Amino acid sequence: MTNAAICFEPDGYVLNGPKLMGRQAAGNAFLRAAVAGRGDKPLYAYTPQKRSAEVFAQLVRELDPAAVASWVPADRLDLLSQIGTLYLPGPGLDAAARLRLRSGPGAYSLVGVTHTTASHGAMDSITGILSAPVMPWDALICTSTAVAGTVRILLEAELEYLRWRFGAGIRLTLPQLPVIPLGVHCDDFVFSASERTAARHTLAIGEDEVVALFMGRLSFHAKAHPHAMYASLQAAAERTGKKITLLQCGWFANEAIEKSFIDGATQFCPAVKTLFADGRDSDVRRRSWAAADIFVSLSDNIQETFGLTPIEAMAAGLPVVVTDWDGYKDTVRDGVDGFRIPTWMPPANLGEGFAKAHEAGVDTYDLYCGLTCQTIAVDGHILADRLVDLVSNPVLRQQFGEAGRARARKVYDWAVVYSQYQHLWRQLGEIRNAALKDPVHGKILQAAPGSAPARIDPYRSFRHYPTALIQPKTVVTLAPAASMALYGQLAGDSLFAYARKLLPTAEHVEKLFNALAAGDLDIENLAQQAAIDLGATVLAVSVLAKMGLVRLTKFVATKSAISEPDLLKLASGHFPA
Repeated sequence: MTNAAICFEPDGYVLNGPKLMGRQAAGNAFLRAAVAGRGDKPLYAYTPQKRSAEVFAQLVRELDPAAVASWVPADRLDLLSQIGTLYLPGPGLDAAARLRLRSGPGAYSLVGVTHTTASHGAMDSITGILSAPVMPWDALICTSTAVAGTVRILLEAELEYLRWRFGAGIRLTLPQLPVIPLGVHCDDFVFSASERTAARHTLAIGEDEVVALFMGRLSFHAKAHPHAMYASLQAAAERTGKKITLLQCGWFANEAIEKSFIDGATQFCPAVKTLFADGRDSDVRRRSWAAADIFVSLSDNIQETFGLTPIEAMAAGLPVVVTDWDGYKDTVRDGVDGFRIPTWMPPANLGEGFAKAHEAGVDTYDLYCGLTCQTIAVDGHILADRLVDLVSNPVLRQQFGEAGRARARKVYDWAVVYSQYQHLWRQLGEIRNAALKDPVHGKILQAAPGSAPARIDPYRSFRHYPTALIQPKTVVTLAPAASMALYGQLAGDSLFAYARKLLPTAEHVEKLFNALAAGDLDIENLAQQAAIDLGATVLAVSVLAKMGLVRLTKFVATKSAISEPDLLKLASGHFPA
């Protein structure tokens, strides 16, 4: 088994928040798969926050009390090097790759995953791959071929820009761009006949009613505009004479949207009984799945990329009716698991006005998605025909449902999908190890900077600020009032306690005071006599000088740069973490 350190913050994995998003559902399902597929190895939470690591450990224990969870603090890049791979629940390889420079670009692999690709943040992360120190042993997982297409278009556009800006001869490295779908835990969607009967009874649905289910956020701009679904279900009711119930299980962002959905259903499908259920409640979601006969999801917006709910519907044995759009193109086989309904969209260049208004801050992201959504059409004629086919033909519904259930288990169950993640991590490790052994690549990697240019040592960025720099030949004098008692008092005072992790240990301070008791010493000799690392001595002396416990003299003038030998001495020292 190959495990990765998981970049973890609760918001990306916990399902009990007020706004349940697809990325959280996917993150939680991924964590369940990681626990199940861990083998005999621990699971690692990579986070700067101890509290987040504790939440991770609690989630892991709830999933399997025998599983071991371990914390990798965000600055412990050495631990990431031992683990080999860092998994990121988003596309942000660029920032993670710049941080990795501190251990070297070949220290470990980075693996990100796409969710939405329409937001500025997501697009910047994707295009930032080209100028960031991202390597061929890194990967950005695309959850569908549609997403992979968008990623390639964005990278091509960024490449054109970089070549215009810096010339055609620039050297670029790309990560791997594998297509690995999101998964579902198929066993979660097994319903008995008695459970179905109980669910329909609770929802006041008769056995002679055909239930069409929509599951997910009830949003015009971020999920699916409901008009086509309403109008086509009305047509199906009129043409078949069947009792049709539309169950919309989800949640609204606000009361205005809720009113629009309810009023729209009344206006555009008056012959259809419409029910709304709170999809934030897991019991309500399960009851809705159990009660359904058909699943309908007509995604028509650029916010969507993959779409988990059609796979969940397939796992539940439901025939699915989806738009021929984004990731649905991969997951639903038209005429096998259900139907894909054709969609229409304006050509390139006609959307420049939308892009400009959003970039300039005139339109919000929600409005940007909503406006473009209004120009994307679903073929209502074909949709109505396909709904008529399913509403009137229970045998066809069963045939599609059984085919979808088998496909969900074979292709999209998390046990299958997570093994693809593990295979990718092993493959990236092999690529990385081969590059490190290669003389040409090894030389390039050794020449990499030790940090990103915009994240360099502040004592380098601002070295021209002070009157003098503390150097190996700077002389240190013990203040007359200096004592361990006074140091303890100052160290415990709130004026200094906020920077507690920078304060030298009492052991180090005592060694420095003892060495200085016999007379003044320069930093280099002080470090030798106290038997303390040179870099640690410089930092300790700087803090003691701030406290007034030592005095620094014989400094180098402001304009004088630190000498090369002195710089090398300081660079060789190990500063405290």
